[in-house]
Amino acid sequence: MTTPETSPESTPDSIDADLTALGERLAAAENAANAAREMMLRERAEIENQRKRLQRDLEQARKFANERVLGDLLSVADALGHGLALPNADAASLRAGMELTLKELERVMQAHGLSAIEPLGQPFDAERHEAVSLVDAPGHAPDTVVAVLQKGYLLNERLLRPARVTVARAADA
Repeated sequence: MTTPETSPESTPDSIDADLTALGERLAAAENAANAAREMMLRERAEIENQRKRLQRDLEQARKFANERVLGDLLSVADALGHGLALPNADAASLRAGMELTLKELERVMQAHGLSAIEPLGQPFDAERHEAVSLVDAPGHAPDTVVAVLQKGYLLNERLLRPARVTVARAADA
């Protein structure tokens, strides 16, 4: 039987070899941990840089979101400015200029997805219309729009502003 003093594993050379091997494994583990820590720090820095870039891009998008529509509205502003600059314009020419300017404005609005709600003669729709008053309206079906006080608008099929309307009252029985 062998005793711990006589076992081949407990010789000073084998202990030194084990310590050297353990030291090498420790150094390798420390190197791996340092490399992982550096990679984590780099990735964290990259994520932070990406977050800052996205924040900057979002701010730019908010700042210039209306650029296209405002650029298109410049022609409307120009037309109004030219009309006001005419010193001796009569009512008829001012009206004609206003009509042309309104057509240009409607073109710009439509090009950007804005469309008017045309409810006159249509059944009242609480989703798109705001009833301002009920009136007796012979010749009109009950709950039918008989007058439009303010146009309503849809932006890409989503209600932007309801039409303010007058609705025909149901006849009392």
